[in-house]
Amino acid sequence: MSDDDIPEPDRIAGAPHPRETRVLYGQAKAEADFLDAFGAGRLHSGWLITGPRGVGKATLAWKIATFLLAGQEAGLFDDPSLEVDPEHPDARLIQSGAHPRLSVIRRPWDDKTKKLKTDITVDAVRNLKTFFQMSAADGGRRVVIVDAADELNRNAANAILKELEEPPANCTILLIAHQPSRLLPTIRSRCRELRCMRLNADDLQGALAQAGHPSDQTESLAALAGGSAGDAIRLLNHDGLALYAELVKTFDKLPRIDRPSALRLADACVGRGSDVRFGMTLDLIDLFLSRAARAGLLGEPSAQGAPGEARLLARIAPDDRTARRWAQLQQDLTDRSRHGRAVNLDPAALILDMVFKIEETAQATAPSLKAAR
Repeated sequence: MSDDDIPEPDRIAGAPHPRETRVLYGQAKAEADFLDAFGAGRLHSGWLITGPRGVGKATLAWKIATFLLAGQEAGLFDDPSLEVDPEHPDARLIQSGAHPRLSVIRRPWDDKTKKLKTDITVDAVRNLKTFFQMSAADGGRRVVIVDAADELNRNAANAILKELEEPPANCTILLIAHQPSRLLPTIRSRCRELRCMRLNADDLQGALAQAGHPSDQTESLAALAGGSAGDAIRLLNHDGLALYAELVKTFDKLPRIDRPSALRLADACVGRGSDVRFGMTLDLIDLFLSRAARAGLLGEPSAQGAPGEARLLARIAPDDRTARRWAQLQQDLTDRSRHGRAVNLDPAALILDMVFKIEETAQATAPSLKAAR
């Protein structure tokens, strides 16, 4: 397999790579925080860019890298910005993946399994020594992007920590983290954090249009994607909105489920090429339970993931007592799903088992509905 054929672990299928994304939506505060530090001469050697998946963390990292490598001086402008002319020589080198003073650390390709490795190995970080030696020749600023730091294995994390403890001169390390709590406390303590927030409906719509995925189903996407453009694109790519509508239909008559609908849901996860459908179904069941628990605490959701969902959630989760039951079931089924996938349990059996557990919980948490059947 040639280098061009190897998938990029930091690219969402069907969307431009973060280095190719022109507009950063919804993260003006994080951008301003970085520019304020830069303009005041307080540029940290380590920056931890945090927030949910798919909200623009990687886009922010690439914009910062381009800004620094292009030698922009934010303090010279009345309205400082990370924007760099795409025709600038450094910007063009970055776009081509050939900038000599930029190193990107991400999960490597495994030639034996013909898949991306599940974590970032220490060898990928050890190569930084060579990068720092070679890139020091021209005396310019150097930038390292780690995407994502959550995926560093223990040895790789310790190797990154050494670089943060004794950073080379004129070097900036940008670590992207979806779950910063999983990182070594010493890594977190040596970085300044830039927090990226979930996108509002307007920013989500703009980000989707820019990525080539305009949609008129903004209410459902905003509800299910939780302000993540990445999750919204996955839903659109894999017909997730229609699948969630099927789930809502299956559970619409709880505390009894629609058995034929449940069987169709499970059968669709079996067979060649059904892995994506299986994974999406598990994710959406988890999301449904999360939304049920939230409805019990906060009331009926203002935006629906599918027609009839708000009414259903208000009925099965009317109070905080039922919210706790649904939250506990979510945790139990997450563990069950993880175990089932680890031991290659039949997908249809796993889905049906989860659906029946939801029915069982609904019967236990809504005795009044059970009596009214």
